[in-house]
Amino acid sequence: MKPPERLAALALLLPALALGQDAAPQLQEDPRAAKFRDVERGFFVAFEAGYLGLLDTPTADLEKFPLAGESGGSAGGLLVGALAGVDLGTRLSVALFLQGGNARASANYGAFSLFAGGLDVKLSLLGRRDRNDWERLYVYVHARGGYARTYPEGLFGTDEVVVAGGPGVEYYTRLRHFSLGLGADVVRATKAGATGFAVYPTVRYTF
Repeated sequence: MKPPERLAALALLLPALALGQDAAPQLQEDPRAAKFRDVERGFFVAFEAGYLGLLDTPTADLEKFPLAGESGGSAGGLLVGALAGVDLGTRLSVALFLQGGNARASANYGAFSLFAGGLDVKLSLLGRRDRNDWERLYVYVHARGGYARTYPEGLFGTDEVVVAGGPGVEYYTRLRHFSLGLGADVVRATKAGATGFAVYPTVRYTF
């Protein structure tokens, strides 16, 4: 093929090559980008277990429990609970809680159980980011309150209103759905007029 003929053939092929390049598929996203969020938010369930201490245990019905005295003094025992709630953004969450505990006072007073349920509100005040710019570690405050029953009836009380609140820390693990926490609350049994405290680790799973 002579040079003029080669130039003519090349001129005819150039538009076809340009169309072929334009037709190449374009990448819609960076294939290196993460496909999932490192920290999940939304509906969650949580479990807590720790220690409940009461500084005073007044006797509600002295006629029914004459040996208990007016007070059994301080008491303490195991506390367990479960929550189901939802995140309202990255800093605020609301949940319903169920909680049960058993506390033992003096020998004459004996032991009693307390079961409560109500509403819990948590607000994260400070968040610390990891090297990938995800906030994982939070310092929070929370408050909860609800209706409670105590057994045996008439010892520490029967119907009770319990309120609690305090600070805590929570860490969102690299398992995405799981977080671990530790809370410390001031607890108040309003009808009995008794004040106490609770310390409990927590495990949370977010769907």
